[in-house]
Amino acid sequence: MNIIDKTDEEIMEVAAPMWADLVKYSNKGQYGNFIKHFSYDLLLGLNEVEMGKQFARSELARNISESYDFLGLIRRGQHVTVLHRVRNTKTDGEYLGRMVIGYERGEVKVFAASIF
Repeated sequence: MNIIDKTDEEIMEVAAPMWADLVKYSNKGQYGNFIKHFSYDLLLGLNEVEMGKQFARSELARNISESYDFLGLIRRGQHVTVLHRVRNTKTDGEYLGRMVIGYERGEVKVFAASIF
């Protein structure tokens, strides 16, 4: 099964709660819950020490507004990039939130996630 064959609505049914979890658990600094939807390959490539530092010190990662705007989907290969406009509760301005999802062993998983 290829996720790019799904409709926008079908993708968002899965992607929206996954993004909400990333925001919630990033804000709470709950690393174990934050990575619960990550793909196996993404987990293997993570630097646990650097991720821990991010949760401990990053004003951006710990203060993401739970009010964000869906911008669109980009389909490519076996993955879909889901884009959001996000804001920080401590600083002015807008950021781009990106989550790449696809299938791994029959389940939708996160293959990349970032805010910049």
